[in-house]
Amino acid sequence: MSVEVSFKNRDRFIQLGIAISTLRKIRGLSQEKLAEKAGVSRSLISVIEAPRLARGFSLEVFFDIADALEVDPKDLIDASVFPDKVMKNGK
Repeated sequence: MSVEVSFKNRDRFIQLGIAISTLRKIRGLSQEKLAEKAGVSRSLISVIEAPRLARGFSLEVFFDIADALEVDPKDLIDASVFPDKVMKNGK
């Protein structure tokens, strides 16, 4: 199940979806196969990965997707956003 996200978090969810999509493709998985491995619907994976949609999803789904992609959830977050201190300091 996905939900609307606040404007403040919009870009974060979009970037996370892009990171998931990229790693899925690197792993050679279709959306359907990732959904099966994560125990979610293919349509939810499609919504999460959509580059112009910002839809929220639960931490449980996030962890299940990370497990299906065989990656630490932290690494998905790190791959999807720059820390605020980087953006503010330009470093």
